[in-house]
Amino acid sequence: MTRISVNSALKMDEHIRRSYGTEMSDSRLLFGETSTWNRIVYLAVGGFTSVFVIITIISSFVFPTPAPNALNVFFGICIIMICSSVLVLIFWYRQGDLEPRFKHLIYYTIASIILLCLCANLYFHDVGR
Repeated sequence: MTRISVNSALKMDEHIRRSYGTEMSDSRLLFGETSTWNRIVYLAVGGFTSVFVIITIISSFVFPTPAPNALNVFFGICIIMICSSVLVLIFWYRQGDLEPRFKHLIYYTIASIILLCLCANLYFHDVGR
């Protein structure tokens, strides 16, 4: 019984000191980050992006008054598809399957989604015509 617990302790120690492709051990809290500042940033970015995407999707169906324009609906579907891939990345990151540097890629993609929604809303509301 002692042998099993020693082996499991060695495996756990190896898991804790994973280096993620670097030569030194990484002792940061990676995926179970519980600091208040990180939670506030995650909730603010996620909330703002979610509200902006929902407004864009509703606008794609509502604002052409007679009937929804096919191009607007297609634009909305493309935004939803991009958002679904980002949600998968966020899920994998929170599970610990992605390296910490992917957090920057997730933020970059979210910024791209916000800009795409801004362009879509400007197009839907005929701004600049």
